[in-house]
Amino acid sequence: MKNYNYLIGIDPGTTTGFTVCENGKIISMSSCKIHQAMEWVKGFKESHVPVLVRIEDARLRTWFGKAGPERMQGVGSIKRDCYIWEHFLTDIGVDHEFVAPKNSVTKMSAEVFKRITGYVGKTNEHARDSAMLVFGLKR
Repeated sequence: MKNYNYLIGIDPGTTTGFTVCENGKIISMSSCKIHQAMEWVKGFKESHVPVLVRIEDARLRTWFGKAGPERMQGVGSIKRDCYIWEHFLTDIGVDHEFVAPKNSVTKMSAEVFKRITGYVGKTNEHARDSAMLVFGLKR
């Protein structure tokens, strides 16, 4: 198994959650636009630092509950973002994994997130969701 200096968690969407962990600890987290997140990932690649990107992948969702048309349209948009991420990461040669939504902890309150991670900075739902893709993992 390959060792990575950094793990990057990405929660795709109109507002992209973006978290960087080193040795399982959060060193940076925010939310941004997709092109900004891509530039940050590209910066890691260009610095020749071993990095693994983990992305919550709506394409792997197998249930939708009682979702209405608006929600389904949003899911379709996020699926498209996942395709974009897959092609981007493959094209620039960055190791990546796609994580099914059921295999990630999401929609956590700020209080619970702080208690679990110890992170004291300001967060939002997107940043917290991205963090839970990589927090505590060491590879």
